[in-house]
Amino acid sequence: MSGGASDFMQVLQTVAPAGKQVTKGQVVAEFDRQYQLLRLDDYRSSVEQNERSYKSLDANLEVQRKAHDLSIYQAKAAVEKARLDVKTIPVRSQIESEVLKLQLEEAEARLKQLEKEVPHQRETERTQRRIADLQMAQSRSELKRAEQNVNRMLVTAPMDGLLVMETTRRGSEFAQIQQGDQLFPGQMFARIVDTSSMLVSARVNQTDVESLRINAKATLHFDAYPDLTLPAHVVSIGAIANTGGFRANFVKEIPVYLKLDRVDPRVIPDLTVSVDVIVESSDEDSVVIPLESVFADGQGRKFVYVKTGGGFEKREVELGVRNHVRTTVKSGLNAGEVVAAEPPAQPPPPKGTARRRDAGDEGVFNV
Repeated sequence: MSGGASDFMQVLQTVAPAGKQVTKGQVVAEFDRQYQLLRLDDYRSSVEQNERSYKSLDANLEVQRKAHDLSIYQAKAAVEKARLDVKTIPVRSQIESEVLKLQLEEAEARLKQLEKEVPHQRETERTQRRIADLQMAQSRSELKRAEQNVNRMLVTAPMDGLLVMETTRRGSEFAQIQQGDQLFPGQMFARIVDTSSMLVSARVNQTDVESLRINAKATLHFDAYPDLTLPAHVVSIGAIANTGGFRANFVKEIPVYLKLDRVDPRVIPDLTVSVDVIVESSDEDSVVIPLESVFADGQGRKFVYVKTGGGFEKREVELGVRNHVRTTVKSGLNAGEVVAAEPPAQPPPPKGTARRRDAGDEGVFNV
């Protein structure tokens, strides 16, 4: 879970206790919503104002349309009257006749102009309504976004699980995030952990990762509970190496994830564990010896030094499954026999006196 995105820090107003079991949809944290609520009121007022303006525009456009229709009706009436007056020209004087003709021309020109304005007036109405619609849609969109921002200040659990709080820097120390802390936009402050399906995040030296395989069996040893061991298996092996912490940059480690095969109520998030991964196994009851007790000659043959009554006997052996510490022996060694961890010292040659070779010695050297 992270703090709601904004241009400023958010104050964590309330938060559920760390380690609490929560259910999906339950409110687990609330940020200070005062500013968001004030903005929400402003956006609501803006929407209401735009709605009133829209209604007022609609009424004004209707009035303008009716006024224009009335002008056309009056212009048509004036044309009809002028035409009737023109029919009286035979009984009129020349000046009156000219005046009546001019009045008819003016009435017809005005009617033509008013009728020509109708499509332009309709287009103007549509444009004004379109602008009003856009303003209304924008204000409603801003209101919806403000409502979402207010709701984002209430953080709900996305699933059932255990609430785990993250840490933050408080002064010169790191401490668990708590009520009243200020969080940056997007800062992670809590996690919901499904304790029924937990993963172990481990790191393996790059020299050992070649022997790992997906679904390889493993055993977990918990530092908090020395008597607790749980089975697990490898579910993911990273494709990119990470630098190994504070050690030298040439030390690379590969991230590996393991899933617990059995759940124990004592297991909670962030416990430290050591992992023994079974990369290869032997079904036979083999003899196991330290790897340091195995030596090799120039032809690659493996041998050990077995303790006998008078010292040590060099014996060739066939090795089986091994790791970096121990190895199994398929043949050449029996259970219970003692092997040397290093080559035994060779006895010194017997002491004697050297002499010059005589002619009759026939290749014999006395030492």
